[in-house]
Amino acid sequence: MKRTQKDPDMLDEYDFSKAVRGKYAARYAKGANVVVIEPDIAKVFPDHDSVNQALRTLVKIVKKQKKFA
Repeated sequence: MKRTQKDPDMLDEYDFSKAVRGKYAARYAKGANVVVIEPDIAKVFPDHDSVNQALRTLVKIVKKQKKFA
């Protein structure tokens, strides 16, 4: 593949000769939810599992509040 423009961020040393186009396209098409959290919140949650657990707990609380409202 021939590059038509010189990208200043791409070094000549980068070798994409063995790259596979669209390698992760199917997985991405199934659904990708990327959420960026602020650094102060990231300090509280060390990984994605802890974030998911906290959000599940919050959802339960909200659903209980709606039942009583």
